[in-house]
Amino acid sequence: MHAGKLMFAQLMEHLPEKTLARCVARYGGNHKVQSFTCQDQFLCMAFAQLTFRESLRDIEACLRSQAEKLYHMGIRGQVSRNTLANANAMRDWRIYADFAQRLIGIARQLYVNEPFGVDLSNTAYALDSTTIDLSLSLFPWAPFRTTKAAVKMHTLLDLRGNIPSFIHISDGKLHDVNILDQLIPEAGAFYVMDRGYIDFLRLHQAGSFFVTRAKRNMDAQRRYSHPVDRATGVIFDQTLVLQGYQSAKDYPESFRGIRYKDPETGKRLLFITNNTALPALKICALYKARWQVELFFRWIKQHLRIKSFFGTSENAVKSQIWIAVSVYVLVAIVKKRLNLSRSLYEMLQILSLNLFEKTPLDIALSTVAMPLETADDAKQLILFN
Repeated sequence: MHAGKLMFAQLMEHLPEKTLARCVARYGGNHKVQSFTCQDQFLCMAFAQLTFRESLRDIEACLRSQAEKLYHMGIRGQVSRNTLANANAMRDWRIYADFAQRLIGIARQLYVNEPFGVDLSNTAYALDSTTIDLSLSLFPWAPFRTTKAAVKMHTLLDLRGNIPSFIHISDGKLHDVNILDQLIPEAGAFYVMDRGYIDFLRLHQAGSFFVTRAKRNMDAQRRYSHPVDRATGVIFDQTLVLQGYQSAKDYPESFRGIRYKDPETGKRLLFITNNTALPALKICALYKARWQVELFFRWIKQHLRIKSFFGTSENAVKSQIWIAVSVYVLVAIVKKRLNLSRSLYEMLQILSLNLFEKTPLDIALSTVAMPLETADDAKQLILFN
């Protein structure tokens, strides 16, 4: 008797299948493929992310133990370790990069009105990178130090909903500031960055606003001082210009410097920005919101499989990272579409244990306790009064 869809299938229903098919066709992912398609590969890797599998053999053993349910999960090809390893190594990682970008576009529309702690009508992004350490002998294509390898995951995080709007994966040697070459600045948006991103002119010329901390050796001259309320923690709010020959040549415009004393730690922080309209305290709050990108990196490293990899080739590593990002964004989309109050962490833990169950997805992920009695139990005959 049909008793509903598996929770894994219900979750994957929120994926735009036609978009995945277009991405596969764009890069010829299924060329000369007889049975194990790119969709099968994506579903197997998504299963590995959702259930915290540790190796290809682990994936193979778990899925083969549920062989009669694979068709209902959407997997049509036979799952084997060698086939999955070959798919990860040979099929273009850009298929899953493009697909993840489409999911990101869907998620950003759902979270467009999500508050993030700062009363701001403009779009606000946090830009940062995280390093994933690798073995140089196994990953020689990703040099980082003399004795080890690494990949960097450069991320532009939309602070409304903590959805990554841009991701670039490079080897460990690429400096953070060079990633600005890959970005197309959005006019009127705020870019909150750490001190490694020092190319401010391109953001200023595009009509964007930057918010960052000043380096200790910054050589700047005060032009104007604006009135502040020291009781709020703001020590000064000044208009500055750079004094160094090369730095003044790189950024000849004036900018704003705000000195703020953190009431919790007592530290004095100097924030710089090219925005002159927002109150000083709001600029400080914007920089504090930059911590969300650090939490995003910590979350995906702890709860998704991106610190250890199922393959050693560049294509396999990038495919796994992009599919992990797709799973993160998919869970965020489901959370919004089903209007769930649980955190992404709680949702991921519940899904990891119930993917082969046929409970409706909204009920399984809701916070309302379900009665223990099932429909079949209600039909049992009562033997004793």
